[in-house]
Amino acid sequence: MNRAVCILSGGMDSTLASYIAKNEGYEIIAVHFNYGQRTEKRELKAFRDICEDLKIKEKYEIDIPFFTQIGASALTDKSIDIPITGVEAGVPITYVPFRNGIFLSIATAIAEKEGAEALYIGVVEEDSSGYPDCTDTFINKMTNAINEGTKKSTKLQIKTPLVHLMKNQIVEKSIELNVPLEHTWSCYKEEDEACGVCDSCRLRLNGFALANTKDPIPYKG
Repeated sequence: MNRAVCILSGGMDSTLASYIAKNEGYEIIAVHFNYGQRTEKRELKAFRDICEDLKIKEKYEIDIPFFTQIGASALTDKSIDIPITGVEAGVPITYVPFRNGIFLSIATAIAEKEGAEALYIGVVEEDSSGYPDCTDTFINKMTNAINEGTKKSTKLQIKTPLVHLMKNQIVEKSIELNVPLEHTWSCYKEEDEACGVCDSCRLRLNGFALANTKDPIPYKG
């Protein structure tokens, strides 16, 4: 069976991408990053629950605490407030500098070691928060760099099955594939009940509303 490394945060997007990988016939190697984000413990629980649902045997939980040392993001620097007034124009303060580039680099090392031929990441370009490391252009250039900087026998494809979907389409596709959305976590602020007002919660809730279905995770209020 062909093998694929799936970067799995425990959020709705990366979870759907992992289910798509399974449906496309790949044996999944799941990779999760603990990088000092505010909801690190809750995201890790989501990752473990989803791995159990997918019956994934091979998984990596990678600690990369240097993101908190770098700071410059409301996700990793608790002195910066998470915005709650709506999705910002441009690159928001929740952007973690070059996070996906670093995640993809580490995942590539794992893929090379494991003999995988594909690397799945749930980036979304059209309905995201404006992150520069979630675009087709970025992924294409990272693919070139990865294959230039690995062994000749390593030929990796970065697969982004969600990149041109809107959030409501992601919800609809998740329901179609029986993705356990109740195990996923998207909130930037809270770990017990989602806040409902951060960028990520707003995008998620809007997706469910447009898909005419109820989000199964708990929200405050």
